[in-house]
Amino acid sequence: MLKAGDVILASVQFTDTAEVKTRPAVVLFEELGNVVVAGITSNLKMKGIPLRTSEGSIKDSVIKLNYIFTISEEMVSKVLFHLGKEKKRLIFDELCKRLDGLKA
Repeated sequence: MLKAGDVILASVQFTDTAEVKTRPAVVLFEELGNVVVAGITSNLKMKGIPLRTSEGSIKDSVIKLNYIFTISEEMVSKVLFHLGKEKKRLIFDELCKRLDGLKA
């Protein structure tokens, strides 16, 4: 069972093509076999939350909270590592900022 904060390798289809590639992502939550994730890129010029090798990443990367998608549990090939409490809190806080417009 996947947990929020797991960094995984998963097969993902890109929005601009039909191509499917294996890419890293961080699990936001899992429910009924559907896994909601945020993409991770090693392109440090992109906006997002930094993810360092000291935290378990193979190379310095960026968690892209503007690239959130749902995949099936079967698309996950492996769990690489689990984010620490502080990084998970930062992701939560940043997502809340972006979702603030939904408040009634």
